Amino acid sequence: MSNSDQQERVDDRRARKTVKCLVWDLDDTLWQGTLLNGGARELRDDVVAIVKELDARGILQSVASKNDHEVAWPLVEAFGLSEYFLHPQISWDSKADSVRAIAETLGIGLDTVAFIDDQAAERDEVAFYLPQVRVIDALELAGLLDRPEFRPDVITDETRMRRVMYRTDIARTEAEKHFTGTRDAFLITLGMRMTIRPAREGDLRRAEELTLRTNQLNTTGLTYSYQELEDLSRSPDHLLLVATLEDRYGSSGTIGLALVETGATAWTIRLLIMSCRVITRGVGTVLLGHLLRRAADAGVRLQAAFVHTDRNRQMYIAYKFAGFVEVSEDTGGVLLEHGLKQIHPLPAYVQVISDLDEEVAG
Repeated sequence: MSNSDQQERVDDRRARKTVKCLVWDLDDTLWQGTLLNGGARELRDDVVAIVKELDARGILQSVASKNDHEVAWPLVEAFGLSEYFLHPQISWDSKADSVRAIAETLGIGLDTVAFIDDQAAERDEVAFYLPQVRVIDALELAGLLDRPEFRPDVITDETRMRRVMYRTDIARTEAEKHFTGTRDAFLITLGMRMTIRPAREGDLRRAEELTLRTNQLNTTGLTYSYQELEDLSRSPDHLLLVATLEDRYGSSGTIGLALVETGATAWTIRLLIMSCRVITRGVGTVLLGHLLRRAADAGVRLQAAFVHTDRNRQMYIAYKFAGFVEVSEDTGGVLLEHGLKQIHPLPAYVQVISDLDEEVAG
């Protein structure tokens, strides 16, 4: 693929980002009427169906409302919708601050957040302070599900479980807050187990989804279709790996993807992705470490292509921290290489099962 073609694919990917989280206002948006004025006796038409369908599409949801939490949240619970809203922000703070807090807590970019509100002043405030956020008038609620940004290209079983996985993340975070000891000691209590193996046919839809949805922890920003990934998984000149993670709280599903071009004397990492959901668990470099060891065992040089985007500097830092150095640069990005003489050990708090079914203790 030429550098211009690669950049075109990156630009196309940026232009069609799917919303990852919809933040709801409450008064005259989720429900009819204003709570403080004695309203909010019933939900707006089709709200329940919309909330459930967004959830089935893997789109997270939350709340940013100017109300008393002690009064408003019990009403959300009474309507049977509380389980769908993560990190709700119900207070008298500005809506912009609330939306920003939700995005930061979920670990997603503001450019993947949408906010719906009936009040023009609230929408204008969010649009002014958070121009990356999509702002939607509550009058447009009826057509929400038909908007392209709410229609993911790929929906998998893991997509439908996304909210549940985030709920378990919340449980882990709460457990850590009450843990007395070092962070590494807490991570050991999780009993994390990562499996790294070649992508199978059943993995390809999720692999495609990772290339479409992952913005921050993505080394090139390239997207791959199901057919392209299927061809690459069968190619004798490529290695397509997926990484799954589980711990005592349950499975986090497929959280990593690596595409390696395997030449006779040098391998090149064409794409490396890690899910933002698991980065706080200290496993972000485990897949990269696996590739380093595998290349060293094969007696080949290991290079890595990197394309700078507006969101992925963290992955460049990960490459540099691992020991990669730049060897060339052009308009399409940079090429890095690792000497493979010094490879950081695996963290002690995660157990890795390799694609060769060899257990490696950290």
